[in-house]
Amino acid sequence: MTRLPLAHLPLFSPHAGAASPARALLPPARRLAWTPATMSAPDLARASGEYPSPVSPPYPAASKDVELRRAMTASACSATFASADVLFEDEWLAVVNKPAGVYCESLLPALPCSAASDDPATKHNLHLANRLDRDTSGLMVITKCNKVAGKLVKAFTDHKVKKTYLALCIGYPPTWDKIKICSGHGRSKHGAWRVYAMSDVGRSLPGGSVVRDMSTRFEVLGVNGKGQFREPYSFGTDGIELITVQEKAADHNSNDDVQNSTILVRAYPQSGRTHQIRLHCQYVGFPIRGDVKYGGVIEWNGEECDGHALHAESLEFVHPITGLPVTFRSPLPSWAKDLISTLE
Repeated sequence: MTRLPLAHLPLFSPHAGAASPARALLPPARRLAWTPATMSAPDLARASGEYPSPVSPPYPAASKDVELRRAMTASACSATFASADVLFEDEWLAVVNKPAGVYCESLLPALPCSAASDDPATKHNLHLANRLDRDTSGLMVITKCNKVAGKLVKAFTDHKVKKTYLALCIGYPPTWDKIKICSGHGRSKHGAWRVYAMSDVGRSLPGGSVVRDMSTRFEVLGVNGKGQFREPYSFGTDGIELITVQEKAADHNSNDDVQNSTILVRAYPQSGRTHQIRLHCQYVGFPIRGDVKYGGVIEWNGEECDGHALHAESLEFVHPITGLPVTFRSPLPSWAKDLISTLE
């Protein structure tokens, strides 16, 4: 097992010695009754100020304006989104290919009548079984009745759905071919999703939430035009480096040529945390192209990125009604086709 040191970044740590204002106002008798032994873990953490510190950086200042601009554009596109691209359909569910730059909810009213049926009651029961970020393209499942929705949502929640993603990243070329990275995940005191050390899993965070575990498997498909595109496969344990996020890492090489390498990776998320792949790509040193929120480049090859290059490539699960295993693959986005065509 390899421990990956944490990026050399300023960490936020509340002053542990600060007294609780509420406690200071209590009379002496009440203060004696309010002791750590009688407090819950979240209350104790809040009173002492001892929250875990995130190990990934805060959002860049530039991301606020970029995100606002992208959100406004996506809202306009979502409002006029007329027809979802249906890849599979039966009487219980439909699998659609979501384009980048639209919100998930816009797929429901845009589902063609052939998939939604003309029955108003059925249309009212359409439900998103999974969700993708605004700028992420790829496979989404829409269920057509409550029974199927409940079963399929539970399958996603219980991590019984196998998923793969493709990501185009810009950063430091990896020294590995395959890894499994395990870390903590949670919201910082500023409300931003951040990476935490594995040793912080279970600890309380501001707002009452806790650090949860997340893990992602990655394989490198190409670096700077060198590599080979291949089909997803079942990950074993052979040849995979296990990285457990725990401690501080050495600084990366500052060579611009190395820092700006183009990396195509496939991600196999083992958990379903918010922004999981985006966070882990940032942490290992190659944020996703255009993912300004998590350190990705705003411009590339002289053009401004209009979103991040992340694509939900495949889904595999047991059909909630037939009980048969089903696998779906989505068409590749243009950025993936262009990059794959250049691999040697």
